[in-house]
Amino acid sequence: MNSTQEHTALAAILPGPDGGFGPCPTVMTEEELIRFLRIPEINGATNHHHVIENLKRMHGLPRIHLCGKAVYLTDSVKLWLQQRVPCSQ
Repeated sequence: MNSTQEHTALAAILPGPDGGFGPCPTVMTEEELIRFLRIPEINGATNHHHVIENLKRMHGLPRIHLCGKAVYLTDSVKLWLQQRVPCSQ
């Protein structure tokens, strides 16, 4: 299995707004992305959308636009995260 196949084979679980968990959609809204990245848990910002804007502007967070709204492909976001993990020797 090559790295692309391994990457897409990983299933993601997304915390829901009701406190439960469910499968992560293939295409995430900004609210789903905020939960996926666990922004409320790791960042003290009061406006989580500002954090996402910073990630897009300063770090190249991948997204596409559908119907005038930015949406985030789960596999692209996972790959983007993996590319930011420093290699250790």
